[in-house]
Amino acid sequence: MIVTIDGPAGAGKSSAARGLARRLGYRFLDTGSLYRAVTLAGVRQQVDWDDAEALARITKRLTLVLSDDRVLMDGEDVTQEIRSFEITTLTRHAADNQEVRRQLIDLQRQLADGVDVVTEGRDQATVAFPEAECKIFLTAGEEVRARRRHADLRARGEPMTLEEVLQKQRQRDLRDQDREFGGLTKSDASIEVWTDNLTPKQVVDRLEQIVRSHQP
Repeated sequence: MIVTIDGPAGAGKSSAARGLARRLGYRFLDTGSLYRAVTLAGVRQQVDWDDAEALARITKRLTLVLSDDRVLMDGEDVTQEIRSFEITTLTRHAADNQEVRRQLIDLQRQLADGVDVVTEGRDQATVAFPEAECKIFLTAGEEVRARRRHADLRARGEPMTLEEVLQKQRQRDLRDQDREFGGLTKSDASIEVWTDNLTPKQVVDRLEQIVRSHQP
């Protein structure tokens, strides 16, 4: 069974999807980490971000593995490094690159083949897994999402003001919505869940209820 969780940045998709997968005994697929890893590879190889073909070639040469809560890039654990603010800001170059997206969507489908999976991202229900048995759209208010991101950055020791985070988030929301291929769109079949006033456990409880109701 494939469960997709889409939604904007800061809605709590990763933690909710991870918790849901553990509760269900499903595999967790953090698709955003794949784009972040490609971005990190581009930074290390000093790619010209305006050269879409160069980034696509870098992606094709990479070996990316998602293992439990870790992200391995060519055998190296880059789980923490890809979460930096620099990588977060630059990831749009990978996300906006159609050839990179095609390659990573193919990889996502390979990782989900033949297993029960909870996968989260921006285009899981609409592009990557349109045939998914259960589709969820997880969201929250703009300020709530910004506060969550700000708290994450502070915990990592990255000095950003809440206003700076909110401004970057607004820019990212617009890019995600306007992206020509794989943009953030709520599928007609997706069940919308707002997380503003819910604890992390309550979010997972609600998602589990939805998935159980869709299980054969």
